[in-house]
Amino acid sequence: MIAKPQVNTLVETGSIAELYQTVRTRTLEIVAPLEIEDYVIQTAEFMSPPRWHIGHTSWFFETVLQKYEPGYKPYSEQFLFYFNSYYEGFGARMPRPKRGTRSRPTVRETLRYREHIDEQMAQFIERVLDRDDAETILSIVRLGLEHEMQHQELLVYDIKHLLCDQFDAPMKPAPLSLETVSGMVEVEGGLFELGYEGTGKDAGEPPAWPPQRGCRAGDPGWMRALPFAFDNEKPQHRVFLEDFLIDRAPVSNGDYLEFMNAGGYRDFRWWHSAGWEKVNQEQWQAPLYWEHGEGEWMIRDFAGLHRVADKLNEPVSHVSFLEASAYAKWAGKRLPTEAEWEEAASFSPALNSKQEFPWGDASPEGPDESHANLFENGLWSVAPVGAFPESQNAYGCQQMIGDAWEWTTSDYAPYPGFKSEFDEYNDKWFVGQKVLRGGSFATPRSHIRATYRNFFYPHERWMIGGFRCAKDK
Repeated sequence: MIAKPQVNTLVETGSIAELYQTVRTRTLEIVAPLEIEDYVIQTAEFMSPPRWHIGHTSWFFETVLQKYEPGYKPYSEQFLFYFNSYYEGFGARMPRPKRGTRSRPTVRETLRYREHIDEQMAQFIERVLDRDDAETILSIVRLGLEHEMQHQELLVYDIKHLLCDQFDAPMKPAPLSLETVSGMVEVEGGLFELGYEGTGKDAGEPPAWPPQRGCRAGDPGWMRALPFAFDNEKPQHRVFLEDFLIDRAPVSNGDYLEFMNAGGYRDFRWWHSAGWEKVNQEQWQAPLYWEHGEGEWMIRDFAGLHRVADKLNEPVSHVSFLEASAYAKWAGKRLPTEAEWEEAASFSPALNSKQEFPWGDASPEGPDESHANLFENGLWSVAPVGAFPESQNAYGCQQMIGDAWEWTTSDYAPYPGFKSEFDEYNDKWFVGQKVLRGGSFATPRSHIRATYRNFFYPHERWMIGGFRCAKDK
């Protein structure tokens, strides 16, 4: 426990309040172009209405107030029920498939609820550093902000599914491809330290609070000054890898179109049994958001409807693990394991050590727009292969961070020695899902790192998921 006088010294920097305000404001900026009718629509059982996201992320912080603020009274029992997600320990909840079946609470009421929670949290954070349990509380608040960034990305997915090119996204022009990136590179195997190293004697322990690097809370790099990782990234542990090859670039639309034109969706030989079943049950013929019209394939995204022929050099996205695996088998390759992916994305043979990102350790502000296509780039789309030469890793791979999450063949399971740091957050999902790595164009910069483990079910493709292939040497 950090002594209170040391903590209070850092109160003058603005504490976590500015960080809280920054993250909470960004959520409302994402939904700002929506019309009132858009907030309550649920387009599929696996999606959520935008109203639910802005309420649920407030619900998370209300649970903090309920536990740690003496005398706090819940805003509404109805809201506690509607805005819970999957937390069994917090009582009854609205089933996910039915989140869009109610018109109440209204959007206005939900925004009022959000404002109330923000007012309460501002007062709570102002006083929290005087408490003996400040470290515990602020660690949970930080987790809540990381949780909200996850929902910011989910909001982009859900809005795309709801409106796609009818959403007035504040898009910036896409960068040009600056070089050709093709082929595979060899990565030497051996012993590799997989996962997040941590900051204390025990890699599974959360880092101490607050940051001790002289970084002010209001500075852009304050969030990165306090190391953070989810418990599912810990503890770092040693694995053995054989030598392998990995693609220098993500699989592109052009690559994937070749698979389609070769009859990939009509030939069972390339598919897992579950994949072939999905192909036939749901009549898959192409990735999600691809449409066939006037004799050619088109892609619909936030910017409109485009000919695939005009987007051949962009990473393919909105494909499932099942589709990625089928392509890889057709191409005579396979998907990488998450350990192979992480070694390629973080290990420097010259330094004989891991780095935070493929190109090296991040600046205090995190990846900038020259390194990766993340949310702050404002593209609202994948960027062409070769648009980020500064993203290159020690082996010659590019764009491993940003653009589209990359499927791996690894099952989502706990690392050896895993210790849950927050009940019902990550460990309850350790069955039946696959790991994705690297982030997407909807991932906030301060939220991503090479050790981050995302996870989805093998058939899911509504998220921004792509892949690159690997091969045994």
